[in-house]
Amino acid sequence: MENKIVFNQKDLILKVNENYDRSKLDLGKWERFLDVLCGDRVYQKEAIKSSVIYLASGMYNSLVDIVEENYKSNPEMMKKYLRLDDYKRSLQIKDKLFANIDLATGTGKSYVIYGIAQILLAERLVKRVLVLCPSLTIEKGLTEKFVGLVSDPDLRNAIPEKIDFIAPRITSADSTIIEGDICVENIHAVYETTGSSIKDSFKNGGEDTLILSDESHHIFNNSNEKDIRKWKDFLLNKDYNFKYMLGFTGTAYIDDEYFNDVIY
Repeated sequence: MENKIVFNQKDLILKVNENYDRSKLDLGKWERFLDVLCGDRVYQKEAIKSSVIYLASGMYNSLVDIVEENYKSNPEMMKKYLRLDDYKRSLQIKDKLFANIDLATGTGKSYVIYGIAQILLAERLVKRVLVLCPSLTIEKGLTEKFVGLVSDPDLRNAIPEKIDFIAPRITSADSTIIEGDICVENIHAVYETTGSSIKDSFKNGGEDTLILSDESHHIFNNSNEKDIRKWKDFLLNKDYNFKYMLGFTGTAYIDDEYFNDVIY
């Protein structure tokens, strides 16, 4: 009987390099905003910062870049994948700036999602944000949360001075998604031929869009629902050519294997 090596999850996290060029990304000016948004939930601030650095610092062009950087200095990864090429082959979405954020249910993933969206819109890395989720119930909850955050005067006043982008519009795919929008939509609507503006909004224009997938374990695990199984196909659709993508889940497993693309 073959003995399976058991790895500690924390040893398999891809660490985001914090030695980035501050002239390209000044996260320091967002400290007050993060204090108001996250309060004393330090892990939310850390998750937001790691995500923004990964996407916006210019150090990484794809998931492969951060894997290569970490593999060289992580003995546990070398045990799990005997060769770097083995690790690369196992990646689900390797040629995009994609990664997962592992946050347990009840820890406030919605605050993290909103914080990342607000900062990257304001920093002009992207023009629009599409937040995808697996059900109407989650869509409704996220929309209500985001509407409350957008209208919070303390949070709006905490946005750094000299930022000319203040408040995103919270919308759905019922209408065309325009610059400055955070669109919240359940994944089933993405495939509808009527009533959704997804195809018109993103065809030949996905490079300037940030895709944030809530409950992202659905993207990779087998599901009985046809639309859920097509989630990954949508993210990789060449007609949209999305580049910037993050997933959020408290169940970062495929069967009993921990995700190999987690950055927090």
